[in-house]
Amino acid sequence: MDHRPDVLTYVSAPLDHDVTVTGELSARLFASTSGTDADFIVKLIDVYPESAQAAAWNADEGPAPGQYAHSLDGYELPVAMEVRRGRFLASNEHPQPLVAGKPIEWVIPLRDHDYVFLKGHRFMVQVQSTWFPGIDRNPQRYVPSIYQATASDFTKATQRIYSSAQMPSHIVLPVMPQ
Repeated sequence: MDHRPDVLTYVSAPLDHDVTVTGELSARLFASTSGTDADFIVKLIDVYPESAQAAAWNADEGPAPGQYAHSLDGYELPVAMEVRRGRFLASNEHPQPLVAGKPIEWVIPLRDHDYVFLKGHRFMVQVQSTWFPGIDRNPQRYVPSIYQATASDFTKATQRIYSSAQMPSHIVLPVMPQ
């Protein structure tokens, strides 16, 4: 895991059976920022089991049958990842600033997927507010165009994710029956 203070990470217990997810995945976050603009990135990750059988193999011969799977000891495979920019929550055509400190619902589509999390694997969900250099930096202050933001437009902001009965942040994960 990342052990980064700016990444919120949730990890399940090891699965006791295969879990097939299919269809439209999404994250529904209740969040606020101390700024007037923010990004939230959500990642759904398949965490492979830790294995005491991990072993190296001869590069000329390749792995023996089954050996490759054991080499993925604790590997974290991204299944779905997406960013949502706050200025576009109300409208993609007409950006507007967020209200600092006000919790609102962020719906973050993670697209359609058909994927099987295998027995012994774990679900991991990570939430963060920057994905630089994968996407451009958000100044955390609403400006008409982040592409024209100056150094003075960039400000430190605190992002907060809520998890309560009134503001139930969660992942929408359509699971097929066994």
